[in-house]
Amino acid sequence: MLELPHHGRYPYSAITQRPDYSWPQGKRLAIYLALNIEHFAFGDGLGHAMTNTLPGIDPRTFAWRDYGNRVGVWRLLELLDELKAPACHLVNTTIMDYAPAITEAIMARGDEIVGHGRTNAERQGQWWEADEKRVLEEVRDKIMHHTGRAPRGWMGPWMSQSRVTPDLLQETGYKFEMDWPGDDQPIWMKTRQGRLMSMPYSLEINDSPQILVRHHTGEDFATMIVHQFEEMLRQSERQPLVLGIALHTMIVGQPYRLYALRKALEHIVNHPQADKVWLTRPGEIHDHLLTLPEGTVV
Repeated sequence: MLELPHHGRYPYSAITQRPDYSWPQGKRLAIYLALNIEHFAFGDGLGHAMTNTLPGIDPRTFAWRDYGNRVGVWRLLELLDELKAPACHLVNTTIMDYAPAITEAIMARGDEIVGHGRTNAERQGQWWEADEKRVLEEVRDKIMHHTGRAPRGWMGPWMSQSRVTPDLLQETGYKFEMDWPGDDQPIWMKTRQGRLMSMPYSLEINDSPQILVRHHTGEDFATMIVHQFEEMLRQSERQPLVLGIALHTMIVGQPYRLYALRKALEHIVNHPQADKVWLTRPGEIHDHLLTLPEGTVV
């Protein structure tokens, strides 16, 4: 009998055969907005690209990315304030020194910071274990230094992981990670010294792959958000679900895309069945699940 290699982190589980539960106040659909706030090296390393990058030094592409930190993030924070919406922020820690005003604004909103590596100019999946552990600790300690709170969540730059990343995350104090987009509910992952929660994070309702890779428009992406929300709201009558909406400051922070995003988020917050929706943050989802009887979360 053929046995395929398996990660061994979690067993198969059909979402239709799991224990039922609800979010606080009997709500059924948890929604979180994840704002990726990223910082890149000039003329070196990895980076998002809107068009073909130039060889060598490419100020055009670097500046397009930097637009997200100089303009896009502020327009998105303004929109979140208008909607009275909480958010989590996936932050490269080099941004904390480069643009400290961003961290200050996040803290003033009472939002959650999720560890997102040092910079999106690098990815961790190919590092030696000791080097990866050192960076996880460095990111943890940097966020603690700037905010007074250690991050509980992790999202790897480029969603990159090594074979031991979940183990190292659990061992360095992280409580959940967002790099395994295989479910619409949080699940428990096995690690060599305990367990780690996997938080749903979408590759579909994510402006980066949809707009930069698949070349959809801002209007297309806004429609995807609305359709995903409506269908998951219907499905949540049977199982509690999590809808993560992943945004990048240099992408939907562009005015013409922000216009479309605004319409989609207004559709959610003003929906006739908004009483079934919990607009929240990943850390609050994690905390609620810890209050449920053991075995409720698979």
